[in-house]
Amino acid sequence: MDVLIYLIPIALFLGLLGLAGFLWSLKSGQFEDLEGAKWRILEDDDLDVPAEKKTGER
Repeated sequence: MDVLIYLIPIALFLGLLGLAGFLWSLKSGQFEDLEGAKWRILEDDDLDVPAEKKTGER
C-alpha cells in the first residue's frame, strides 16, 4: 500500500500531461483539416514529368 503514495501522483501527472498535450493540439489547429489528408493521398503530384522531358530537351 505504500507504493500508492508514489503511483497516484505519477498517474495524475501523466494524465495532466496528456490533457495538456491534447489542449495544445486543439489550440494549434491540428484537428482543423480532417478531410485534407484523404484527398492528398489521391493526388498524383509525384507523377509529374520533368520540364526537360516535356520539351524534348536533354
